[in-house]
Amino acid sequence: MDVVAQIIERLAPDVPAQVAVRAAREEIEVVRGAVRQGQQVVAPDAIAEAGAVRARLVLADAPSPVINATGVIIHTNLGRAPLSERALDAVQAAAGGYSDLEFDLATGQRGSRSNHIADVVREVTGAEAALVLNNNAAAVFLALEAHARGREVLVARGESIEIGGGFRIPDILQASGVRLRDVGTTNRTRVGDYARAVTDDTAAIMRVHPSNFAQVGFTESPDARELASLARECGLLLINDLGSGALLDTTVYGLAQEPLIGEALEAGADLVTFSGDKLLGGPQAGVIVGSSQVIEPIARRPLARALRPDKMTIAGLRATLGHYLRGEAVDEVPVWQMIAAGGDDLRARAERVTNGRNGLRVVDSSAAVGGGSLPGQVLPSVAIEVTNSKSGADDVARRLRDSARPVIGRIHRRRLRLDMRTVLPRDERALREVLQAL
Repeated sequence: MDVVAQIIERLAPDVPAQVAVRAAREEIEVVRGAVRQGQQVVAPDAIAEAGAVRARLVLADAPSPVINATGVIIHTNLGRAPLSERALDAVQAAAGGYSDLEFDLATGQRGSRSNHIADVVREVTGAEAALVLNNNAAAVFLALEAHARGREVLVARGESIEIGGGFRIPDILQASGVRLRDVGTTNRTRVGDYARAVTDDTAAIMRVHPSNFAQVGFTESPDARELASLARECGLLLINDLGSGALLDTTVYGLAQEPLIGEALEAGADLVTFSGDKLLGGPQAGVIVGSSQVIEPIARRPLARALRPDKMTIAGLRATLGHYLRGEAVDEVPVWQMIAAGGDDLRARAERVTNGRNGLRVVDSSAAVGGGSLPGQVLPSVAIEVTNSKSGADDVARRLRDSARPVIGRIHRRRLRLDMRTVLPRDERALREVLQAL
């Protein structure tokens, strides 16, 4: 029996034949490539088993839930911000049946999906108008495309940055048809640098939050109000890309000040853009806030339809913003629950999970906010350390990733640590069971 037939036989009737055949052929090509590179020929049974695993993965639900024990709260690789229970319920309700997404119940006529979210964004941020898109890169792109296409935008050299996934501010400007004009130096930029760079071809000044790095030492950047005053004087737009979407004061929790949306608007920014799934704690989204005069032209762009959010995003974001309106974000939004968690509570949770089990100990640790927010800032935390593994931390980490409920930790000084600050309370039992099996 050839390898393809073996795989089909192993998988029938649970896996459709065409899925099994494709997986078998792909696995055979992998083996052929390895042989061409000088590796040993793999036994047919091993190829068949690997092909069967490949076929099952095609039909498995994905992405798979994991337990984040890395100590990084907004972990981009693990899906960024987890949603609150209320937001999860809202998403399920919107996705599980029909809704009034673009239907006006009062008139019986076609409605606008933006009506479900714009009013809440305005209420939370204090902005006159708002537009929600599918992510912050889209928000920045569309704002530039609508207001500066074919013209120049001034950006400080120190803010012409690259963040995760190769996202570069110069590339976004170029894609939106805007010409970037660098201002000042890498570490020091003053209002006068912007003023001298203004020409008849200048459309806007753009401020970009550094996101995932911090400059220290001999640095300088202009006050937001000064920059807004210059923009008004020169007839330019001031666009402020804040990225992280902070609505609460981070200094309350011993962290540096993360720029707040409301403060940016009060300082005179015409447009502020930010993400929904970072410090805001909601689903992936890009939000633009500002005056109606500048928001409306963006909403009318043809690309606004291509970049609009779906019903699940709108439902999840609206529910998340509702927590802020009710003054319960710290208690209900998981990102803020993690940031605000006290050391005694974290230690008690760690003790419950370990339950005195040999080979595990509770240790002091440190966590990070992550997600391009508050770079270099850490929160004191508590972790579970695996102490008695003879196979090494890398093997323990692999075994935890291979669990029925994968657990992702971090290696510290050759030992695996599982930071409790980023373990959701609803995941404690699963973590305890995984460690028992380990």
